[in-house]
Amino acid sequence: MAEIIEENKILNPWLACLPTMAAAFMFVLDETIANVALPHMAGSFSVSREESMWILTFYLIASGIVIPMVGWFSKALGRKNFFILSIILFTVASGLCGISENLETMIFARILQGIGGGGLLPISQAILLENFKPQDRGKAMAMFGLVIVMAPIIGPVLGGWITENWSWPFIYFINIPIGIIAVILSNALIYDPPYAQKQKGVKTDGFGFLMLSIWLLTLQIVLDKGNNADWFHAAWICWLSGISCITGVAFLISQIKNKESLVDLSVFKDKNFLIGTLVQIVMQAVLLASLAILPQFLQALMGYDAYKSGLSMMPRGLGALLAMVMCATLANLIDNRLLVMIGLGCIAGGSWMLGELNLQISTMNIAIPNFLFGVGLGLAMIPIITLSVATLRNDQMTNASGLQNLLKNIGGAFGTSIVATLLSRGAQKHQFMLIQHLTDTAHTYSERIQAYSSMFMTTVDPHTARYMGESVAYKLLMQQANLAAFIDAFRIFAIAAAVIIPLILLLKNLKEA
Repeated sequence: MAEIIEENKILNPWLACLPTMAAAFMFVLDETIANVALPHMAGSFSVSREESMWILTFYLIASGIVIPMVGWFSKALGRKNFFILSIILFTVASGLCGISENLETMIFARILQGIGGGGLLPISQAILLENFKPQDRGKAMAMFGLVIVMAPIIGPVLGGWITENWSWPFIYFINIPIGIIAVILSNALIYDPPYAQKQKGVKTDGFGFLMLSIWLLTLQIVLDKGNNADWFHAAWICWLSGISCITGVAFLISQIKNKESLVDLSVFKDKNFLIGTLVQIVMQAVLLASLAILPQFLQALMGYDAYKSGLSMMPRGLGALLAMVMCATLANLIDNRLLVMIGLGCIAGGSWMLGELNLQISTMNIAIPNFLFGVGLGLAMIPIITLSVATLRNDQMTNASGLQNLLKNIGGAFGTSIVATLLSRGAQKHQFMLIQHLTDTAHTYSERIQAYSSMFMTTVDPHTARYMGESVAYKLLMQQANLAAFIDAFRIFAIAAAVIIPLILLLKNLKEA
């Protein structure tokens, strides 16, 4: 049987794409499919908007922590066995997410889902590269890249449609049939070469893994809970911050000194890898943070339902698709660094346009910036990945890929956490600034209160009408304060994308590598 499978692998390597693409798509899709359903989940769990963000961030952190251990698990269990086990855990955890009745249970299920999903991308990528001849690997990776770029953008659209037509638990239940099919196909179509089969006496850096886990989990809790706890005015935030710093330093020291370290940090001596990874971290933070808050803006302030707010993300996907076609056409004709710079410029431009929004916008005011953002993402993503590893040796690729994916996941989680704090603090800041103009001595304010009160005088007494008029004014104040906070966040995204553009000039081009 093994010989038949190996022969099929050689004759038709596209067969192995079926389970790997399904697993990769399922994992990446779940990074964003919950975004538009967060208000519904927050209502179901009776938590705030900030707290509902934990559903996104702990998934990213959990999957990131597992990535450095993928090599060890693949050797200890066999790569195919570990891949199938990961899909099973991800699928079971998806079911647990769907039946969660409180935020704590949901976070636990999302952590399990992240642990199951952490190995899916690296293993899928490795299997694809192995099953194709060198001259055909470009086609396979182009398809893989399309999945990685499109899945996070399709997520909000699909999540919105499911939430409005069924209910939010089904955004997780849909993973169950996909996971079952992926397990069956993986068992039938994936073949482990000798070096990827189960090995005995495999060692790992247990101390490094423990320090990494404690470091990232404590840091994520600080970022997620810090704003609600008033940051360092809370003793437990100070303690967790101290633990995070100590374990972070201990992890870095152990990786430098340990010969059998979890990750090989020496790849950061390569300038292309260092700069390329930094650029990808910022891009991932901007991408996932923007995908998290834009649906919330549309639902909370514009009155969109979950499906319509998810559908507003579709132009971003169309832009990314168009850009990837352009990128494939132009990659060998112009400098890849120029493509990345143009892409980052488009991301900055699209984000700045979103920073010009108001509460009287049309659908096109959302579609055009999103399309531009998507074009930028498609132009920058694949070339920067290629440039970042262009000067590495082949034997460094596996470690570099795992380390890069780990840092991108951390960047996405931190970006999502930080933007939640920015929105909360920004709304408070703008409310304080605006409320100074709402006094009885302000002529415009007095006229507005009189106009609002007169609307209610036909049904209630003047005193109650005045109170109701002031309530209308306060609601408008809160709307404008929240709008200003969203605007600040989008402008910060634009600045972050623009600031890293000069770094691209420091990269070596593919022809120079």
